[in-house]
Amino acid sequence: MIQTLLTVALGGALGASGRYLVNITLPRLLGHGFPFATMFVNIVGSFLMGVLVVVLAEKGGTRAAPFLMTGVLGGFTTFSAFSLDAAKLWEAGQSATAAGYVLGSVVFALAALFAGMAFARGFFA
Repeated sequence: MIQTLLTVALGGALGASGRYLVNITLPRLLGHGFPFATMFVNIVGSFLMGVLVVVLAEKGGTRAAPFLMTGVLGGFTTFSAFSLDAAKLWEAGQSATAAGYVLGSVVFALAALFAGMAFARGFFA
């Protein structure tokens, strides 16, 4: 348990460092008017999650999943885990549940963000 936790933490540090590098590099290259860095890590992270879920299952590498999937990709972008959860529901034939999960996650996460902002503004005003 502790060893797995440490490997997840190491992977998370690597993923977060990668995200930081993307966050400082892409705006310099593409400009600051659009969140290209966030979009990039979400798309690339989701693609890599798709690759890993198949490769690790096919090659018997599920022991590496906590480091690679939860750690590295989780530190790089949690959107990849969200995408995988939605895909699992879809592939299990639960398309309505998958759609509800996607819609609910986006709507409620945005609502929570705005609620948190309002709370903090009221608290610190």
